[in-house]
Amino acid sequence: MAEDKYHQAIEESKVTTDDSAVKAAVEKILADHLHENMNADVYKFLFNCIDLTTLKSTDSPQSVADFTEKVNQFETEHPEMKNVAAICVYPNFSQVVRSVLEVSEVDIACVSGCFPSSQSFIEVKVAETALAVEGGADEIDIVLNLGNFLDGDYEEVCDEISELKHSCRNARLKVILETGALKTAANIKAASVLAMYSGADFIKTSTGKEYPGASLEAAYVMCQCIKEYHEKTGNMVGFKPAGGVRTPEEAAGYYCIVKEVLGEKWLTNEYFRIGASGLANNLLTAIFGTETRFF
Repeated sequence: MAEDKYHQAIEESKVTTDDSAVKAAVEKILADHLHENMNADVYKFLFNCIDLTTLKSTDSPQSVADFTEKVNQFETEHPEMKNVAAICVYPNFSQVVRSVLEVSEVDIACVSGCFPSSQSFIEVKVAETALAVEGGADEIDIVLNLGNFLDGDYEEVCDEISELKHSCRNARLKVILETGALKTAANIKAASVLAMYSGADFIKTSTGKEYPGASLEAAYVMCQCIKEYHEKTGNMVGFKPAGGVRTPEEAAGYYCIVKEVLGEKWLTNEYFRIGASGLANNLLTAIFGTETRFF
């Protein structure tokens, strides 16, 4: 295929790139549906979609083991509730989580590919990803190469994602678009299309590090791209907002977008995740009706 297949795939997409139209669509979905979805059942579902995350410079084998132990403890103390979807850590801690985690339904996710900047040699990114999977990671979260993307070098962007997908072996690949750096609906659409055609199992908004985190407008564009891709290929790609999603109301907003754009099939933690550290306790507080600081 000609190199221009990347631009062709983007141009063939009918997803809107009009930022004001996106904003209006989001406002309508929230006005029509947010209130009805702010309830305990939705909050329990959202809790079960959380990638419970610790990505700090001070993380250590002991702190990550303690973090993982909390998830085990939740299972024991609240058997009536589904647990979080995954524990997300740096790749060097995948073995720690694997050795401590006792809850079979909770996956192990690792950021990789020189997260959060994605700036290094491809060989380093591939090795890091392979080591994380070997250590026990079920899922790998990488950052799309923003520099190459913004330069228009789509072939390089896609080749890198494909290579990292290959090094994931059986683990699922989440590609972080860093929508706060991409800014426009046009860029977010292009990045979504490229990531999915390169093998992403999930597309994710943000790292939560250098740039603004998730936004409902970015979520709307990404979900429209996922819907279109599914209609064209039959493949279901997951969606994950991350970065700054803290309150039950904010999380319910993303739930509304997914439900209204993608439909019920995506309302499972196999296809919908939320990357968060503070959200879990806030959802539990809303569910239990009393201040809860479990995690």
